[in-house]
Amino acid sequence: MNSPHDLEFYEREIDPFLPDRIYDAHTHIWKPEFYSFSEQAVDWNDYQSAMTELHGNRPTYAMFIPFVGKDSLAYQLEANEWAAQQKDAHQLNRCNFFVKPEDDCDWILEHATRLGATGLKCYHTMAKTKPTWEADIQAFLPEHQVRLCHEQGWFITLHIVKKEALANDANVECIRYYCEKYPQMQLILAHSARAFQPAHNLRGLPKLKGLSNLWFDSSANCEPMAHQAIFRILGHERFMYGCDYPVSHFHGRSLGTADSFLWLYEDSPVWGEKHAQVNPVLVGLEHLRSLKWACWSEKLTDNQIEDIFWNNAAQLFHLES
Repeated sequence: MNSPHDLEFYEREIDPFLPDRIYDAHTHIWKPEFYSFSEQAVDWNDYQSAMTELHGNRPTYAMFIPFVGKDSLAYQLEANEWAAQQKDAHQLNRCNFFVKPEDDCDWILEHATRLGATGLKCYHTMAKTKPTWEADIQAFLPEHQVRLCHEQGWFITLHIVKKEALANDANVECIRYYCEKYPQMQLILAHSARAFQPAHNLRGLPKLKGLSNLWFDSSANCEPMAHQAIFRILGHERFMYGCDYPVSHFHGRSLGTADSFLWLYEDSPVWGEKHAQVNPVLVGLEHLRSLKWACWSEKLTDNQIEDIFWNNAAQLFHLES
């Protein structure tokens, strides 16, 4: 929920920075039976209302990502159908199709095509690895699903795990293998390659140069250097803004520390300092400021900033068609 601190922060830090229209390349839509983000179902109108707290009155469209919990897999198809219904609310919206690693390609193709989904969403919690935070990419994104995306010209939204993210050689090797073997598949690394600790991007990104089907979304990463490393090492041309709703509407931020990171939320006991009481703002606002700082540090032009907030997504998601 927006607070006076959020509004003041938005007007001072965010509003002068944002371009005139926004494409959100990573955001969720749900019902509570799919995943308990909230007790209420969230639809296109709810999403639009929430986005005014981050973007003001700027036109905002989205690529909706369905999600189900490990204990809600009976709702997998219904979750995909709900995302597709919200996608259908506007011709510029898109959605992808949530998959488990064991899902058959014929079944995926049948239902994704029926729903108008043009990509897949995998997630580490579906892997059999324990703990799933240390799963290889192949454990939750098997090669047969990547091949399907290559054959269909689809994209994949991938949240890599392992404690070192792109600094882990197994992650880098799998990403390079999939991108090189399946060039018509478009791979999106979520959360700026999950570099909530930006040092991991500095170590891993140079090993991923030359992959024309590799993309990034910024989704809720509040560390400017995570984005800046992508701009400087691989270029801004395949980087897209994503707010990661509903995470965007928690109060707090991600924070890189040591060789890892922390998530600080409103109830984390860290907001009182000797000299002041700190009032945390929405994660989505902290995230947008991190993008502002990264763009400023890399001297991006207004046109290049528009690429991040619209044009790159327009290219990947074929908005012109």
